[in-house]
Amino acid sequence: MNAASPAPRRPRVRAPELIGKGGWLNTGGKDLTLAELRGKCVVVDFWTFCCVNCLHVLDELREVEERHRDSVVVVGVHSPKFAHEAEHQAVVDAVERYAVHHPVLDDPELATWKQYAVRAWPTLVVIDPEGYVVAQHAGEGHAHAIEALITELEAEHAAKGTLRRGDGPYVPPEPEPTDLRFPGKALALPGGGFLVSDSTRHALVELAADGETVLRRVGSGERGLVDGPADTARFSEPQGLAVLPSGEVVVADTVNHALRGVDLATGTVRTLAGTGRQWWQGGPTSGAAREVALSSPWDVAWFDGRLWIAMAGVHQLWTYDPEAETVAVAAGTTNEGLVDGPAAEAWFAQPSGLAATGERLWVADAETSALRWLDREGTVHTAVGTGLFDFGHRDGPAEQALFQHPLGVTALPDGSVAVSDTYNHALRRYDPATGEVSTLATDLREPSGAVLPRAAAAAGAGAADAGTGGGGAGGVEIVVVESARHRLTRLRLPQEAVAVDAVAHRTRRAATPVASGALTVDVVFTPPAGQKLDTRYGPATRLLVSATPPELLADGGGAGTELRRALRLNPEVAEGVLHVSAMAASCDDDTAAEYPACHVHQQDWGVPVRQTPDGDERLPLVLAGLDA
Repeated sequence: MNAASPAPRRPRVRAPELIGKGGWLNTGGKDLTLAELRGKCVVVDFWTFCCVNCLHVLDELREVEERHRDSVVVVGVHSPKFAHEAEHQAVVDAVERYAVHHPVLDDPELATWKQYAVRAWPTLVVIDPEGYVVAQHAGEGHAHAIEALITELEAEHAAKGTLRRGDGPYVPPEPEPTDLRFPGKALALPGGGFLVSDSTRHALVELAADGETVLRRVGSGERGLVDGPADTARFSEPQGLAVLPSGEVVVADTVNHALRGVDLATGTVRTLAGTGRQWWQGGPTSGAAREVALSSPWDVAWFDGRLWIAMAGVHQLWTYDPEAETVAVAAGTTNEGLVDGPAAEAWFAQPSGLAATGERLWVADAETSALRWLDREGTVHTAVGTGLFDFGHRDGPAEQALFQHPLGVTALPDGSVAVSDTYNHALRRYDPATGEVSTLATDLREPSGAVLPRAAAAAGAGAADAGTGGGGAGGVEIVVVESARHRLTRLRLPQEAVAVDAVAHRTRRAATPVASGALTVDVVFTPPAGQKLDTRYGPATRLLVSATPPELLADGGGAGTELRRALRLNPEVAEGVLHVSAMAASCDDDTAAEYPACHVHQQDWGVPVRQTPDGDERLPLVLAGLDA
């Protein structure tokens, strides 16, 4: 484009106002309007803090914010999926936890979500300096397209005199002086102390046996991927911790997409697996550990002779072999959902907690609010949970019980497991001997993991070996990571379950009216300016469609390469959820480039639908395009 004579070519759609009953964060108490942002390029990020894809986009936007800090304002609009995410304090906590350094609108009733016709987390909307919507992108992987568009908008509006440079409206909150800040997981150490992943401060903290006294820190506290001595090494939002047979501690270094090793004797840190870049569809799924990309590893556990990795970013379980120094996919297809069966065919949804017992690897599957397990034969089972859109706090038989976004699971001495039921602020118990779920403790604050102190774990192991399994967890001491209270909390598990009123929830989003019978799903994808679909190695697009309940979809499910799909809905199933997963690959449209830069755009939608006589016959879903 010639900056001296710009020729706008985008549709002129005025951006709706940003409104939300929760009010504004990171603005120093001031409410913002779009009129006040006139003259800036505005990127509106619709996110919810449970969603790992949304967290990926926060990381992508950091670089855009830094490079265009005087011309771009990123505005987060927090739109909750879970009931807990509608609590204002939970949003305040999440903004600090994930280092969100831009204004955030708390929209608990999805008012702005509806105004912008958003259908998925995350969704990015670009507004030009004159207040018009010029692009919409669903999913992750769009940073390069937004970067190119902003550069074009800066030139265009500088030439028109409508660009206003200068500081944005972000006002940082005052830092809190605590020893831990949103800790993630804990590991019991041989001497009776604990190693804690201090996630928001990008470090590990060793605590004494009292769980409070700080003995040392591993990591400088600055975000980064740096190996070396304890005082100069760097992590990025570390989470899970486990010990290898060699005694080395493995850290799930989540935002670095890496596994790190820590020598407890010296505090020295080294990288075990990952490249520091996020894994994308089409990348290698096995090989030399430091040559294969990972995606948001959230927890780790030693089971069946290998280190297992809860790979939250791609809804899979991977393994790491420390002897061969290799990694490989072990379970999950990358499709998000709850499907049991052979490991290679199972679906997970953001697995975030692992615990090993003799014959089972337990999995806290956060987005399906489920407790899953993998047996030694390689089959995935569900103990508690029904899918992506049902959650709550209900005890009783496993088939009726409900969790809300659990992030941790801990093996107890009697063969049962304790579940860190994060969004219910509770510690729950599942007993495989009886199939019952009970509540052990409430009034915790976002528990994200729990660990048995070393003495208790050793005593418990002896008791389990003696055949006391199934008898109850009463009297056992457990240490809970209360993430949103920034501390470890020591509990003695009760002999009797805590009585809790049952609560059940479904997704807060209204169902989309669709025509009964025939329905066309149309994923809209327009390659970014200067790019084209990448067909060098086959089809550049992929579409997967399924439904909950499965009976909703009479025909048209499964995988294909076209982004448009004709479906036939079962008229006897009035309501349900369509699950749509789309991927598109694009690369630079430059014939002179021998190795053009290529990018993957991907998104999963869960669209609640209701069949009505006058419903829409077409369901458009924008992966990337100019029409918002």
